[in-house]
Amino acid sequence: MTKPKRVQDTHISRQDLRSLHDAMVRIAVVMNRPQNDEAMVRAAGITLDRALFPLLVGIERKGPIGVGELADGVGRDYSTVSRQVSKLESLGLTQSEPSPTDRRVRQMTVTAQGKAMTTAIDAARERIGRAIFEEWEEADVRLLVKLMGRFSEGLENATRASV
Repeated sequence: MTKPKRVQDTHISRQDLRSLHDAMVRIAVVMNRPQNDEAMVRAAGITLDRALFPLLVGIERKGPIGVGELADGVGRDYSTVSRQVSKLESLGLTQSEPSPTDRRVRQMTVTAQGKAMTTAIDAARERIGRAIFEEWEEADVRLLVKLMGRFSEGLENATRASV
């Protein structure tokens, strides 16, 4: 019978875990600054309330998606997201339709106008990302992408296991 691994038995030191946590907190702080969403919207050349743009992108990436799942994905409460999704729909950026599996649930998708906005946002994000990585070696960027994907998957699995 194999003994389950404990954190103190793994190959990552306490200091490395702390440094990793500190880096993740700094990234989260930067990513969650409202000014950065405003800058992204400006860089994309679009007019959209900064609170709506992550929802529009989420619907485009994961749609068709219900409001509850979208709210969970962005870490906001259902009623707030429901109001914001209604605003996106009134702007002609999204549309809703009944779920094919549960007619009580409305699923959101982006319209052609919404897709044009997310395409502009993607182009702005790419310009910003290229500026961040312009001094990096290509192999380092690829390694970061690979390791961040692996790390985020592990983080999601650990979070699911603890709930």
